[in-house]
Amino acid sequence: MKKENKYKPLDAMEYPRFEGIRTFMRLPFETNLKSVDFTIVGVPFDTGGTFRVGSRFGPSGIRDNSLLLRPYNPAQNIEIFKYCSGTDYGDLPIVPGYLPESHKLIYEGAKKIFNQNVIPIFMGGDHSISLPILRAIKKKFGPVALVHFDAHSDLWHGYFDNKDTHGTPFRRAIEEELIDTSRSIQIGLRGPLYNLKDYQMSTDAGLLAIPGPELHRIGNQKAIDIIKERTGDGPAYLTFDIDFIDPAFAPGTGTPEAGGFTGYDGMEIVRGLKNINFVGYDMVEVMPPYDPADITSLLAANIMYEFISIIAIQKKTK
Repeated sequence: MKKENKYKPLDAMEYPRFEGIRTFMRLPFETNLKSVDFTIVGVPFDTGGTFRVGSRFGPSGIRDNSLLLRPYNPAQNIEIFKYCSGTDYGDLPIVPGYLPESHKLIYEGAKKIFNQNVIPIFMGGDHSISLPILRAIKKKFGPVALVHFDAHSDLWHGYFDNKDTHGTPFRRAIEEELIDTSRSIQIGLRGPLYNLKDYQMSTDAGLLAIPGPELHRIGNQKAIDIIKERTGDGPAYLTFDIDFIDPAFAPGTGTPEAGGFTGYDGMEIVRGLKNINFVGYDMVEVMPPYDPADITSLLAANIMYEFISIIAIQKKTK
C-alpha cells in the first residue's frame, strides 16, 4: 500500500482559504525536507533591478494568491498530493541593497536545499537570483540545460559598469559554465533593443532562441516540440520571467514589453514540458506594487502550480 504523503495543503472544505498563515497553497511551513518531493522557496531580493523595483514583494504576493489553488489539476488530470509531498520553505535571507552579499546567502541557501534531494521552486525577486541558484545547481548536477521564458535575453555584459544586474545573469552563467549552452533555449524574446548585436546575443552565445514574433507564428505546440528536442534527457532548470506574458495580462513587472503572450500560452507551453528532467524552477520579476487586482501574482501562482503538477506527473510515472 502506498504511504500517504506527509506534507500537503490544508483541506479548504474544512478550513476556509482565507484562514491561517500565508504559505504557498497553504502547504506546511517546513525546512526539514525529509520525505519531501518539492519545496517552495521565497527570494525577496530586487537590488539587481535597473528600472522598476518591487519584486522583493513578489513571494508574499504570490503566496497570497496561491490560496485559490486546489490539489486536483484538471488540465493535466493529476491529483498532485496523491503522488508527491511538498512544503513551503519560507524565504532565504538576503541583505537589502547589497547584491554580492545577498547572492552569497542565496547560493548557500539553495545549495543546502539541493543537497536534501528535493526539487525547489524559487520565487523572486528579480532575475539576478537565478545566478546563485545555478551556481548551487552546478555543485550537485554540473552544467544543466536552461529553459528560459522571458521578453529579454538577460545576456548583457553589464549595466552602469556593473556586471551583476537582472539583465546579466545568463552572461555570467555562461562564463562560469553553469549551463550547457548546446541544450539551452530562450523563448519569447521581444521588444526594442540598443542595436543589432543585442538581437544576436543569444545565438552568439550558443543558445537557441525562439523570439516572440516567431513563437506567435509557429504556435505553442511547435515550441514545445523544439524545447523538448533541444534539452534532451539530461538535467534542466526552468526559469520563468513573468514579463514573458504580455503586460495586458501581467502588468506587475519591472520591464514590461508589448507584443507578448497570454497567461494561457504560458501555462500551455509549461504543461507540454512534463517529460523534461527539471531539477529546479524559478518564477521571477513579479511586482505587487504595480499589479492591479493581483492579476500578475495570481498568474504567477498558477504557472508555479503547473511546475508542481509536472513534479507530480513524473512521480506518478516512475
